[in-house]
Amino acid sequence: MSERRACRVLGQHRSTQRKPPQGREDEARLTADVIELAREYGRYGYRRIAVLLRRAGWQVNHKRVARIWRREGLKVPHKQKKRGRLWLNDGSCVRLKPEHPNHVWSYDFVQDRTSDGRAYRTLNILDEYTREALMIRVDRRLNSTDVLDALTDLFIQRGPPRFIRSDNGPEFIAQKVRDWIELVGSKTAYIEPGSPWENGYCESFNARFRDELLNGEIYYSLREAQILIERWRKHYNMDRPHSALGYRAPAPEVFIPMDRSPTMH
Repeated sequence: MSERRACRVLGQHRSTQRKPPQGREDEARLTADVIELAREYGRYGYRRIAVLLRRAGWQVNHKRVARIWRREGLKVPHKQKKRGRLWLNDGSCVRLKPEHPNHVWSYDFVQDRTSDGRAYRTLNILDEYTREALMIRVDRRLNSTDVLDALTDLFIQRGPPRFIRSDNGPEFIAQKVRDWIELVGSKTAYIEPGSPWENGYCESFNARFRDELLNGEIYYSLREAQILIERWRKHYNMDRPHSALGYRAPAPEVFIPMDRSPTMH
C-alpha cells in the first residue's frame, strides 16, 4: 500500500511521515527544572511551578509546563471543591469582608508534635486582604497572655487593624484579651460556634500550612520547629504564588538593581 493511501485511510496528514519530530533545544533543561521544583515543592501544581519558572527567567506558559508535567508522570495535588462564601444580612461577622490591608486580621491555633511525641502549638496570624502571614508563634504552650504578646508586637510594627476575627477558643475570648483589643481601638469578630467556614481565610491558611510543611517534616526539637516554620512563613509571604492574588506572592521582596540610585523605588 502506498504512503498516500495509508495516510488517507488513517486520516493522517502525509507530512507526519516525512518530517521527523524535533523537540526544542531547551526541553531537557526545562524538564529538569520542572522536576526539581516539583521535588522541592511537592504540593504545588503545574500552574504554580510555571510561575516560579517565569520568575527564574524562563519564557514559558503553563500549557507547556502541563505537557511536561503529564509526560513525566508528576502528581498534581487533589483539587478542593469550591464553596460559596456566605455574606449574611443580619450583621454577623461572616459578612465582614476585608476591603484593604490592615482591615481584618484573623488568628487561630494549630497543634502538632515533635519526634518525641510532645505536643507544640502555633499561633497563626494573617491579614485577610493581603493573605500575608504576619506571624507564626511556636511554643509548647500558648495561652491568652501569649496572644496579647504576639498582638502587641504586631501592633507596634503595623498599627492595629480595624477587626480581629477568631473562633471562640478560651485564649481569644478571655476578658483581658477583649478589653485590650478594645482599648487599642480594634474590634473583635467572633465566628459562630461550630462554624469554622466563617473563618475561612485562616482555615485555608492552616490547611496549606499543614499540607505543605507539617505533614512532611519531622522535628526533633522545638527549636528546629521554630526555625523551619519561620523559614516557611517567609517563603509563603515572599515567594509562594497565591492563586487568589493572580499567582503573586502576598508580600514579595523588593529588589533594587545595582545601577539605580538607592533613593529610587
